[in-house]
Amino acid sequence: MIYREILPNGIRVVIEEIPTVRSVSLGIWVGTGSRDENPQNNGVTHFIEHMMFKGTDKLNARQIAELFDGIGGQVNAFTSKEYTCYYAKVLDEHFGLALSTLSDMLLNSKFAEEELVKERRVVVEEIKMYEDAPDELVHDLIAEVIYPTHPLGYNILGTEETLNAFTSKDLFAYMADNYTTDNIVLAVAGNIKRDDVLKQAEQLFGGIKPSLRRNTLEQATFSAGQAIRHKATEQTHIVLGMPGFQYDHPMIYPCILFNNILGGTSSSRLFQEVREERGLAYSIYSYHTAYKDTGVFGLYCGTAPERAQTVLDLTHEIFHNIAQKGVTQDELTKAKEQVKGSLMLSMESTSSRMSRLGKNELLGRHNSLDELVAKVQSVTLDHVHEVAKQMVSGAFAMAAVGPNETLRAPGQ
Repeated sequence: MIYREILPNGIRVVIEEIPTVRSVSLGIWVGTGSRDENPQNNGVTHFIEHMMFKGTDKLNARQIAELFDGIGGQVNAFTSKEYTCYYAKVLDEHFGLALSTLSDMLLNSKFAEEELVKERRVVVEEIKMYEDAPDELVHDLIAEVIYPTHPLGYNILGTEETLNAFTSKDLFAYMADNYTTDNIVLAVAGNIKRDDVLKQAEQLFGGIKPSLRRNTLEQATFSAGQAIRHKATEQTHIVLGMPGFQYDHPMIYPCILFNNILGGTSSSRLFQEVREERGLAYSIYSYHTAYKDTGVFGLYCGTAPERAQTVLDLTHEIFHNIAQKGVTQDELTKAKEQVKGSLMLSMESTSSRMSRLGKNELLGRHNSLDELVAKVQSVTLDHVHEVAKQMVSGAFAMAAVGPNETLRAPGQ
């Protein structure tokens, strides 16, 4: 059973009771990410996420880690383009301790100067780690190409320059603007009772003064273009990007199924043709990323530099073939079953259920499993064909990381 409540100060609480498990997953979701930043404070959202684990008035960084280790639990956080989440998974008997600790981190983190100095170095090393991972770096590069002047093109981690400029005052100021009560969601899934969660949530969060987020959404526009980052790698890593769909677009489910058929699984057309039949790549796939107001459909491959153009052209040919001829009923049926299976299997994890609750609440929608399955089942061959035609007829963006001096964009 799923319950949705709003505390008097505006914080939303979403609860799913699952009495058949012994775990509880909980997350504090904040509707802010790197798209809320500017060139001067790029990386601040992610840096705040790191600093939340560096000590409060009650606990230092080591004590926070030892507390969760001591109860056999897990605690972590992540920052995306549009939201941040602080989460934990514990045995049901430790729910109160986990929630009170996460709330202490959210409300009472000190952002001490000595911890800022250390954590800057940690995040700089994280940036360098991604620089050494070309299969990750190429996805940052395609975002820069597609959104050259929009915050969606920013690196979530920021830059060494922006990191070195942050002070505790900057972090608190950003939180005051974005960590507002109308922008915070507490999501809980597991062996808990609604009344117990609400009682503890009111005790821990009810004293926060109501506040409204001041930032407004800056519309994002897709830009075609290309960029090559020269690196002495063994493979060339390539991403083709094209306009996709926003979260609530009516074509989002046809897009999900189209992605499954084109490159989302090991039986997809891209995987079978490029890897299995021709042996041209180890990793090749497609994906769709939806944002509040836009989306990106991407095709990734990693291959030997001398084969990069061949794989790029073949990928475009396979894509274009679907746009011209459509997909088969067998492909669509299989894709529907795969998507339905993934949905249902994810329901066996309290972590997945909690994540679903938090994200759905931030997006303003809660669909039951039956409703989601019905939406998947309602997709027709014509719907999928329309998605393919729309994407292949639009502009392409391309990014590559590797030793190649040049690559020709597909269709040119």
